[in-house]
Amino acid sequence: MLAVLAITQLTIQLDTTIVTVALPSAQADLGISDADRHWVVTAYAITFGGLLLLGGRVGDYLGRKRALVWSLVGFGIASLLGGIAGSAGLLYAARALQGAFGAVLAPVVLSLITTNFTEPAQRAKAFAVWGGVGGLGASLGLILGGVLTEYTSWRWTLLVNAPLAIAIAVAALLVVRESKAAVRGRLDLPGTVTSTLGVAAIVYGATLAEAYGWASIQALAPIVGGLLLLVAFVGIEHRTKAPLLPLSVLTDRVRGSAFGATALLAGAIFASNVLIIYYLQQVRGYNALESGLAFLPTTLAVLVFATVGGRLMLRFGPRVVIATGAASGVAGFLMLSSSSSATGLAVLLPAMALVGAAVGLSWPALSATALTGVPDEHSGAAGGTVNAAQQVSGAVVIAVLNTVAASVTVASGSLMDGLSVALLVCAGLMVATVLVSLNITVPRERTRS
Repeated sequence: MLAVLAITQLTIQLDTTIVTVALPSAQADLGISDADRHWVVTAYAITFGGLLLLGGRVGDYLGRKRALVWSLVGFGIASLLGGIAGSAGLLYAARALQGAFGAVLAPVVLSLITTNFTEPAQRAKAFAVWGGVGGLGASLGLILGGVLTEYTSWRWTLLVNAPLAIAIAVAALLVVRESKAAVRGRLDLPGTVTSTLGVAAIVYGATLAEAYGWASIQALAPIVGGLLLLVAFVGIEHRTKAPLLPLSVLTDRVRGSAFGATALLAGAIFASNVLIIYYLQQVRGYNALESGLAFLPTTLAVLVFATVGGRLMLRFGPRVVIATGAASGVAGFLMLSSSSSATGLAVLLPAMALVGAAVGLSWPALSATALTGVPDEHSGAAGGTVNAAQQVSGAVVIAVLNTVAASVTVASGSLMDGLSVALLVCAGLMVATVLVSLNITVPRERTRS
């Protein structure tokens, strides 16, 4: 069962980065303009980020196994449509469908882990595997995207998901045990609408800010509108008897700190992936395949440190593991920010490995902490919140740091100067992750519960 959930998580994370490397080829093939090319990524980000809270509750209401299987089938069909797309519009629509089904898959996987692995050692192992394959998927997506684009076609970065998703769905039918939360009342429709539109609007505004600037009406209108919708969402959840997201999930001090640290970590990691690709391709002159292979140290470090992180958390508690991981990320980003076109692999590869160690240690520990002690009927909502924190933070920080890098580049005349400043901000976000993690004072007994 854990293998099926792990491969599902790998597939979701793979899809967040595999298309990034293939984007220039897809743009040229379908005649997509520079102004519109962001929609290949934005269409996925909006539906994925916007529907995560609803996706978590779908599993609670309909049954987590059923939601997993049907979402895998839908994800595979959407990937097939994207791979055979003959126009930009069809590609955007397929990517939006991928995001919608991914928004159900991601929290359902977390919810199934939370409800099926309750013994301390089993849960530690399950979250270590989940976090390891999640970090592996993001890095592997860049590598696989480079290989497929270089030797086949950009279309295979999407087509590869179709048979994989169907195979996982068949395996899930055979080995995953059905579990359904004892939820009461009807689905919180007002909360669903306000949260979905609010998160989607913020993600959309952040992506537009890269093209139009943060002070533009194109970016400000959806961001402000999204924030107002989320304020309304909190008010609705406070009053309703069967909320989409019970506020008690957020107001617990330890859990709230875990959500905050998750957002900081995700923002730094997601943004750094984009910045490092720019550095490798535009400063060092790497092609798509070479850029992907440069992430191998990160991938290997994620696997190694996620494997040991679960055992370390049982022994030392989550605070030590999270802070140690984030501190390694600080060191890695500081090394990367001081790089140049002449920087040798003896510096670059250890820096990439340190970033991987940050993901492998901190990510599983943060997710386990955020979901510890959550009642079964709220596990889907909590899983959706973990993923929403990652996606919204990632979209916003990527947009902010792309703007920062571009502004510094224009002022100094050097792309490396812009990337260095942006990577320093990533280091600052990791410092903030360390500080927030110090608030995660979970008693050893609660960690083992």
